Amino acid sequence: MNGPADPAGLRLAVAINPRAAFGGKRKRSAGHTGDVAVRALRSAGHRVTVLRRRDYDALREAVDAAVAAGAQALVVVGGDGMVHLGVNALAGTSIPLGIIPAGTGNDAARGLGLDPGDPGTAVERFLKSCQGEPRSVDLGRLERAGEAPVWFMCALSAGFDALVNERANGWRWPRGPLRYQLAILRELAELKPLHYSLVVDGQVRTQRAVLISISNGASVGGGMKITPDARYDDGRLDLFILSPVSRLGFLRIYPLVFSGRHTRRAEVRIEQVEEVFIDLPGMVAYADGERIGPLPATVKVDPGALKLWA
Repeated sequence: MNGPADPAGLRLAVAINPRAAFGGKRKRSAGHTGDVAVRALRSAGHRVTVLRRRDYDALREAVDAAVAAGAQALVVVGGDGMVHLGVNALAGTSIPLGIIPAGTGNDAARGLGLDPGDPGTAVERFLKSCQGEPRSVDLGRLERAGEAPVWFMCALSAGFDALVNERANGWRWPRGPLRYQLAILRELAELKPLHYSLVVDGQVRTQRAVLISISNGASVGGGMKITPDARYDDGRLDLFILSPVSRLGFLRIYPLVFSGRHTRRAEVRIEQVEEVFIDLPGMVAYADGERIGPLPATVKVDPGALKLWA
């Protein structure tokens, strides 16, 4: 805890997602859910500081200031981007994170057993959890030369899915989910093997693949169970490799990811690891759906790096 417990209630900072998903309804949804959560937390006797800012960078600064000022827990309201913000504010500290899902992905919430469609129950679970000791979970830690470390809760993407994100983020039109769907089709038209340089737990290898992810959690992209056996507290990361496939082969594998049945395919390999160096010239990596920057990078498991009330 950041300071002694107070019988008048905990000092909570509640950060609410400031932005919409490509101008859609996400901002209003997160705002409404945030208002409901704040009322419930205050009704339970906690002292709540509400953090709303015009954009993600301004909100990050407000969160860091609230933590430095003595917040005893941080509650984020939104999707995986908001979890990513919270994780990077609290990694390595004793201050717990609470999660109220109100985004479009919500893979971190899913991995913790929270129903993305039921934020009210997430609030109730937080209120119950904060009466006891927080849970410790692992994080992935991403290091790039000359840059500060970045932690992630769900996964690092450095392949087809990262290319889709990069293309979609470069378009101003259309808005909403259609942008991603069109970006997937565009990247699928150019699908080709990528040539990675890897060092996996000290072993040097080259790897041809169309997609590599390094996962801390089970799912990405709003419920795609890319590494279905991954756990937040096993002290390992899951390295996912999809070997070169044709466009038709990719389309056959893609729907299986939502049930986890893709792991039976010969083109899919998953192995538990502790550290991976990954390089692919020109590839921009994403973590928890957020743009990180160009490879190379070293990814390590950071056991027990985050405290959670969820």
